Amino acid sequence: MLTPARARGHEMLDAPDADPALALRSLRDVALANRLFGGRHAVLSALDALWRKPGAPTRWSLLDIGTGLGDIPAAAARRAAQRGVTLRSIGLERIVPIAVAASARCDSVCCASAFALPFADRSIDVVTCSQVLHHFEGQEAHALLRECTRVARRAVIVGDLRRSWLAVAGIWSASFALGFHPVSRHDGALSVRRGFTRRELEALVYEATGCHATVRQTPGFRLSAYWQPAPTTSQPS
Repeated sequence: MLTPARARGHEMLDAPDADPALALRSLRDVALANRLFGGRHAVLSALDALWRKPGAPTRWSLLDIGTGLGDIPAAAARRAAQRGVTLRSIGLERIVPIAVAASARCDSVCCASAFALPFADRSIDVVTCSQVLHHFEGQEAHALLRECTRVARRAVIVGDLRRSWLAVAGIWSASFALGFHPVSRHDGALSVRRGFTRRELEALVYEATGCHATVRQTPGFRLSAYWQPAPTTSQPS
């Protein structure tokens, strides 16, 4: 009863002609929501588990797809330093002004499509993708997950939203207190309704990649999916 049917609406900032200046303004709200409501934690906790494994290397490369303002790679770099890990971060965005803004927080940035990543197979240690998957349906969602898996050498981590009416009400109410832009308020509430249940996310990863993901519920109505690409993953078309 608290889990609505998955919405299929269009977020304002997904429009091809969305104003880049407005997108940058809204992404500041997204970064704040990541910090306060668990988006950052969902990814960092999964990274921590990787770095704590016995025999784990001390040098990692990380590709963050749909990095926004680069807040999650920046937080990952700080956490890595605390763990004695050297992390080189690459942020990926499809819009040039956003990629430029992310360059202040990432070691490097790339402006490209997430459906055709400009990286060789197994060339990046860990690929992260936070609050991005719910923007896509069907074959586009599958293509995104396959590209993440193709590029990753050690792991893929996908953070996203757990669909719930309580989460919708929470982000809508909090957006006023935090001074979110009206577009951020609209898109944030719709994003939650386009989110996943744990089983839905597990099934989607398997359908797209053939990999069995470990999906955990984390605070703030978040989900984190983690999987290790097999050396010769057989991926459904």
